[in-house]
Amino acid sequence: MSSKISNALRWIGFTSLEPLLKLIRGEEPKKNGLLVFKKLLVPILSVFIFLGVCNAGAKYLYNIERERKIENTRSVQGEEAAQQMADCIDSGDISCKPNSLPSPADVWSGAKTLVEDHKMITADKKEFKEKTAAINKKRKKQGKSPIEYTGRPSFVDQIITSLKTVFAGFLLAALIAIPAGIVLGLSETLRSGLNWVIQIFKPVSPVVWLLLVSMVIKTILANADMDKSFVISFISVGLCSMWATLVNTSMGVSSVDKDYLNVSKVLRLGVLSNVFKVVLPASVPLIFTGLRITLSVAWMVLIAIELLAQSPGLGSFVWEEFQNGSSDSNAKIIVAMFVIGGIGFLLDRIMMFVQKMVSFDSKA
Repeated sequence: MSSKISNALRWIGFTSLEPLLKLIRGEEPKKNGLLVFKKLLVPILSVFIFLGVCNAGAKYLYNIERERKIENTRSVQGEEAAQQMADCIDSGDISCKPNSLPSPADVWSGAKTLVEDHKMITADKKEFKEKTAAINKKRKKQGKSPIEYTGRPSFVDQIITSLKTVFAGFLLAALIAIPAGIVLGLSETLRSGLNWVIQIFKPVSPVVWLLLVSMVIKTILANADMDKSFVISFISVGLCSMWATLVNTSMGVSSVDKDYLNVSKVLRLGVLSNVFKVVLPASVPLIFTGLRITLSVAWMVLIAIELLAQSPGLGSFVWEEFQNGSSDSNAKIIVAMFVIGGIGFLLDRIMMFVQKMVSFDSKA
């Protein structure tokens, strides 16, 4: 049973837990104890050090902003008003709290606020759905579109929207890049002739792609009754992130062992049979490396694209909180930052697992 757990941890990439399992089983206590210290205790200790540094930095910046706010009040309204401001700040009143970098405690409080907000919005949606159930049933029979909830989305809803956008963009990137990479990899002439396209468009900013896609989509779908911001967002994400997969696929196909290709010729395989039975299986490791990079880039550029496209995802959430400027906005932005980073890490682990399942390669 323990060996199965070890294999599972190895497959999903959490090899740092293996020494702990071996230590629990009593295998080489000295060696595995040292590995547990290096791979588990040191990272955990680094988390506490990170939180301590963040807390000290937040406190330092808070004091600077506090003194500046009191001094500004003193210069404009006098000593008595400055003292009142100092008393108000020290009392913890939100209305006069300095707007500075939040402490870890503030971030935790902001996370709890977002969770409570999600529960409240979910309850409102449920109540709305119950109230409009009979009406929507009648409208459906009449061939009319149902009445939909138009309230603001919660933080969790925006996470789900961002995940939908990034997966749609990733799928688009894969559908474009893998076939194009195969064609370029099989033809040295095409690869040399079109290399300039890759080198010019690969470093283009997501902002530029967004503007170009917006012009095209708004023209094509001018009269369409659909969410244009979502379409613009996922196409922009796909075009920004596809290049790593395109280059890696082309490189993988072009570097297939010549012996495999010679066997294909001896067996007189057709073009499609050659691609699917020989070229692709041999190119899988490089293709999936490109897909992992593509997914990482897609998630990274998504925030900026959603912000500019006004798509209701995490990018929009961060921008709205920044514009809001309330006492807990900075804390919520930090929460979003950790959520974005955590999801990015999980997406990479998922791609690593899929790569191992497909390629049967021990190395990611």
